[in-house]
Amino acid sequence: MATFFKRKATVVALAALALTVAGGGIAVAAQPEPKAGQPTQSAGQQPEVSPAERQAARSAMRATLAPPAPGQVAWAVVSSTGVLLQHSGNVVSAFRFPPGPGVSPGQFQVLLDYDVSQKAYVATVGTNDSANVPPAGEVSVAPRLLTPNGVFVQTRNSVGIFSPRPFHLVVTN
Repeated sequence: MATFFKRKATVVALAALALTVAGGGIAVAAQPEPKAGQPTQSAGQQPEVSPAERQAARSAMRATLAPPAPGQVAWAVVSSTGVLLQHSGNVVSAFRFPPGPGVSPGQFQVLLDYDVSQKAYVATVGTNDSANVPPAGEVSVAPRLLTPNGVFVQTRNSVGIFSPRPFHLVVTN
C-alpha cells in the first residue's frame, strides 16, 4: 500500500509539472495582437524637427525673460487642438503636430524661452473649463528632439490609442 501512494504522489507531481510547463507555453502563444488602427511608429518616436520649428525655437530663446528661479515652475494649459489656453510668462507657444507620415494624433510641442532639456516635466490630462470633466486618457512628456527649449507631449485615450487630449504641463526648475 505504501508503494502505491509513493507512485501516486510521483505521478501527481509529474502531472502538475507538465501542466505548469504547458500553461506557460499557452500564455506565451496567447499574446494579444497589436490593435487595429494603431500607428506602427514606436511610442517614443518624435516627429522630425522642421526648419520652421528650429527657427521658432531659436527666436524664442533670444526673446528670453529670466528663467524661473530654482524651486519655481513654468506651466501651460493646452487644448486638444494645440491652442495655448493659459500659461506662465516663460511659455512661448504650443501646437499639435498635424497627423501624417511619422506623426500620430495626440503629439504636441510646447516651447519655452529658456533651456529646459535638463528640467523635470509633469503633465496630466485636463482642461481649464470649470463646467467639464476632462476626457479620460494618458499623457507622457519628454525633452523635444534637437530643441533644448521644447517639451514633447504625447497623449492617448484610455484604451492606449494615440488621441489628442487637453493637458496641463509643469516644468520644474
